[in-house]
Amino acid sequence: MSKFWSALVRELSPYTPGEQPKIPGLIKLNTNENPYPPSARAIEAIQAAANEGLRLYPDPESVHLRQAIGLACGVPQDHVFVGNGSDEVLAFVFQGLLDGRSDCPGDPPPVIFPDITYSFYPTYCRLYRIAYALLPLTQDFSIPFDQIPAHARAVIFPNPNAPTGKAVGRKEIASLLTARPDRLVVVDEAYVDFGAESCVPLTLHHPNLLVTQSFSKSRALAGLRVGFAIGQPALLDALHRVKNSFNSYPIDRLAAAGAAAAILDAAWFEQNRTRIVHSRQSLTKGLEALGFAVIPSHANFVFAQHPAFEGAGLARALRDQNILVRHFAVPRIERYLRITVGTDDEVRQLLAALAEIISSPRP
Repeated sequence: MSKFWSALVRELSPYTPGEQPKIPGLIKLNTNENPYPPSARAIEAIQAAANEGLRLYPDPESVHLRQAIGLACGVPQDHVFVGNGSDEVLAFVFQGLLDGRSDCPGDPPPVIFPDITYSFYPTYCRLYRIAYALLPLTQDFSIPFDQIPAHARAVIFPNPNAPTGKAVGRKEIASLLTARPDRLVVVDEAYVDFGAESCVPLTLHHPNLLVTQSFSKSRALAGLRVGFAIGQPALLDALHRVKNSFNSYPIDRLAAAGAAAAILDAAWFEQNRTRIVHSRQSLTKGLEALGFAVIPSHANFVFAQHPAFEGAGLARALRDQNILVRHFAVPRIERYLRITVGTDDEVRQLLAALAEIISSPRP
């Protein structure tokens, strides 16, 4: 530990991302990346933007990209905020909107999120010194909105949730927004395009709603690092203030060009997500045939456990066969594996490997 570290850094427990090993022939089903190439229009736009203009700073307001997102999502441009991946957007949300200060010493934590959810949320809270409380999911991993404490000033959750893949209907979220108009609700829709209902239309009518999305999953642009938030301008103004106090040029020229082209390529988008949903169904049926219990998923991954095997052991056995999946060694879900939906061939290889592992005699 360096003597030059700040007290804050000494206390941090950083987020641990999924492995990105460089292993030939690896079947990588651990980080929920899209298994297919991005839109050809996105590649063409990036190549066209790779010109002498790179000597200039990009547009600090990312106007063209925000216009494209607004057009695709059916909202005005001034309802769109963009950043380097939805993780950066979420970081600005925690800094600018999820105020962690209590009115009086000893007050309950003002920010609430599920106890089983995206593990970056508590990392942000530790970094920005935000007091938070966990909302325990039900036995079937549903979010009990009726159990949100009355004192909560803000609630944030993914929809579909991660790592479970369970989704909440738009109507239920609308009821939460109406019941608590003075409470901020942040819906993280990184996986929404694979079968859940987006809450973006609700942002036009609910000033207490902010929705974040990503280009990494359904647009196959994880390497580009572009994410966005949609909400009413009063909310986004807080994010702009944080962004312009941190980095006034968050989206580079190549990323802005590629993302704008990708979100307007509706034909590629529909074909891609339909293919992934079909593969998800095949993966689910195959796992169930092997004796796994699979939580119904609306994401590009499944969450499954086998009654006779520990999750960590299965993950190790798969790794020995050059297949990576994600295991979380935390209470309530330590028996589960989160498995990204790959290509049909990758799904077949995974299922064959699991069948071999399960049928092999154990020491």
